[in-house]
Amino acid sequence: MNPITRSATPDQPTPAPHRTRRRLLAAALALPLILGAAACGDDSSEGGSSDKVELSIFWWGADKRAELTDKALALYTTKHPNVTFKKTWQANQGYFDKLATLTAGGNAPDVFQIDDNFIAEYAQRGVTLDLTSYASSGKLDVSKFPKSLKEYGEVDGKLAGVAMGENTQGLVYDKTLLDKFKLPAPTTGMSWEDFVAWAANVSKVSKVPGTQDPSAVYQALWVYLRQNGKDLYKDNKLAFDEADIAKWFTLWKNARAAGATPTPDVIHEGNDSSVAKQLVVTGKAGTSWVWVNQMPELKKNTKSELGVIAYPGDPSAQWARASMYFSVFKGSPKKDAAVDVVNFLANDPEAGKILGTDRGLPPNLDVRKQVSESVTDPSMKQTIQVQDELGTKFGPTSPSVPPKGHSKVKSELIRIAEEVTYGRSTPEAGATAFVTAAKAAIGQS
Repeated sequence: MNPITRSATPDQPTPAPHRTRRRLLAAALALPLILGAAACGDDSSEGGSSDKVELSIFWWGADKRAELTDKALALYTTKHPNVTFKKTWQANQGYFDKLATLTAGGNAPDVFQIDDNFIAEYAQRGVTLDLTSYASSGKLDVSKFPKSLKEYGEVDGKLAGVAMGENTQGLVYDKTLLDKFKLPAPTTGMSWEDFVAWAANVSKVSKVPGTQDPSAVYQALWVYLRQNGKDLYKDNKLAFDEADIAKWFTLWKNARAAGATPTPDVIHEGNDSSVAKQLVVTGKAGTSWVWVNQMPELKKNTKSELGVIAYPGDPSAQWARASMYFSVFKGSPKKDAAVDVVNFLANDPEAGKILGTDRGLPPNLDVRKQVSESVTDPSMKQTIQVQDELGTKFGPTSPSVPPKGHSKVKSELIRIAEEVTYGRSTPEAGATAFVTAAKAAIGQS
């Protein structure tokens, strides 16, 4: 088994394996023969071939994700002894900078993790392999996926990625803190105004700010917009206007004035933090705005008992989304082998038990059921339970993956929301600035 390589720094790309043209050509020519033999009824498929295949795979995540992914890939090699992996991973920060460098240099990994921020961009640039024919032929099985997850990886009619998990937004709160001061927990369905009042009371009684200010958190804004009859995008255009954003910024300006949130410097710290350092974990706020699958990672970094509920407002505005995907590099000389690995990680029951809910609930519903019944980790159990409960309240899935430029929209929201947070801009001026910046980011005239 090849060791996992962790990137030393985000701006130092790990070079792809060096091979001669002869070896690349041999691998490329051998794969169709191997897969052709499988199509003729050879159950051993690639695993029964003596032709060696090394696949490079790149993902982001914490230590636990690296450990689990390594185990799942080792299981694949056990079943396909001729296939080994060059594994590289790093923290989320800087991941896409490195992936951009690798793809620009023609050294993209055969398989790489991607999410809503960039899947449309990479698909439209021709980096991702169109997996449609693999799905229609059965070489890539998405038949047990929920409809939302099947379709969520499509960009311009092409399947650009395979969902590796289902996820939704979660408001995580410090139950230990609330119990200490005999304070009630927040509840799913409470209005935004009631939540702000609840957080202000937590601040007053416990002397810990009740909530991280989510004015810069795009998923919180997205849910708020859907609750008010709007959306973040529709048909690759913004589905909101300046008045919507001004109301959002005003809501949190009033919350800050009521003492419900930390100071601007601490709010900035929360906006800039990794999952392991969210304010609910560092004790600088009573709640944080995250994704439900991040619960185990949060819990690992605090002694407090954590609870999680839906975001404030109508929970039907939340939806089941693909938390992230694995895509295959269009230029890979080992496309078929790479697709088979992605298919294995998404659908194999043993792999599913290993991977658990680290990337979200397993996309294959049969595997999900098995994982739910066998999991013993308390945080993972809580993740599954909460998402199952929220799933009964979900509304329609967002119509498509965000357009190219979504990552820039997110960064502009942080920048402009913080201008308002620090008092350097009014909510109205910030709303105008954000709509202008967001349109420019996605190329909307």
